[in-house]
Amino acid sequence: MALVAIQLLLGVLLLLLLLAAIPTNVHSIGVCYGMLGDNLPQPSEVIKMYQSNGITAMRIYGPNKDVLEALRGTDIQVMVGVPNQDLRSFASDPSAAVSWVETNVLPYSDVSFRYIAVGNEVISNAEPTARADEPYVLPAMENVYAALSSVDLHRQIKVSTAVFQRVLGKSFPPSVTEFSSEAAAYMVPIVKFLADKGAPLLANVYTYFPYIYAKGQIDIGYALFKPESPVVVYDEQYQYHNLFDASVDAFYAALEKVGGGNVEVVVTESGWPSKGDDAATLDNAGTYVQNLVRHVGSNGTPRRPGKTIEAYIFAMFNENQKGKPEEETERNFGLFYPDQSPVYPINFN
Repeated sequence: MALVAIQLLLGVLLLLLLLAAIPTNVHSIGVCYGMLGDNLPQPSEVIKMYQSNGITAMRIYGPNKDVLEALRGTDIQVMVGVPNQDLRSFASDPSAAVSWVETNVLPYSDVSFRYIAVGNEVISNAEPTARADEPYVLPAMENVYAALSSVDLHRQIKVSTAVFQRVLGKSFPPSVTEFSSEAAAYMVPIVKFLADKGAPLLANVYTYFPYIYAKGQIDIGYALFKPESPVVVYDEQYQYHNLFDASVDAFYAALEKVGGGNVEVVVTESGWPSKGDDAATLDNAGTYVQNLVRHVGSNGTPRRPGKTIEAYIFAMFNENQKGKPEEETERNFGLFYPDQSPVYPINFN
């Protein structure tokens, strides 16, 4: 009996040691792979860059056969977008969503699909043409979900939509935030869908844009995660030492007000341009992105302490065909130049 007891004790100790070795706060950092450039590397080379830099997640804005082929057999998790121009057909014709899944998902059983983002920044978009597609977002999401469900992939691949901070009304302090009156008509049923399906809200969160639009009212250190920044924003029982956490928690506060308290927020874009205006410098861009990489491995946000932040940096490359001719910053969010040299040094480990 004594020998059996000792063996059981040793087994329990071994199990405890194994559990202790499992990281409890593994962070997830990805990079958006935009392709609005006529001088970018081939997808096979880009995948090698992700692997050599230790980047384990990728967002692409539409299914690209060359990219998906290059991702075969890798451990890179992928978020793939349904382009905005496809929303109407997906919403009105379930077979369009089925065909899309059959063409862009099923043939790639050795690709690690994580999310499907049905539309990007459609709700409350400043462009009237995009706003016209708002009614089609949720029906398109429902039909994509049904298409995945029909082949038993709905638990493995989560269906959502990507929104910008513009969907929020007053966003300071975070506790008072709610979806704007214009956005709420579409966001409330979308949030119910996400809550019912166990899917996250995909949110594009930038501190650069509030910083430049506030015209000197936001401390640069607070926007860049600088640990030496003296700014602390108090909001009820919460304390904010950086604008990123406050921005993410603004989404959580808005979700809670419409019955989405169980919906996670995945930050699907965040970055800082390295060229284009006084704030868009190499130093600021490198500081922001490196601090973001470090921060998502910390203890969540004040409203969600202890929860790993999943975030995607925008973007892999400077894209020379992005934005309007006068929007130089739009073309300079990249981590790398098209020749694969780094714009500034970043350590993803």
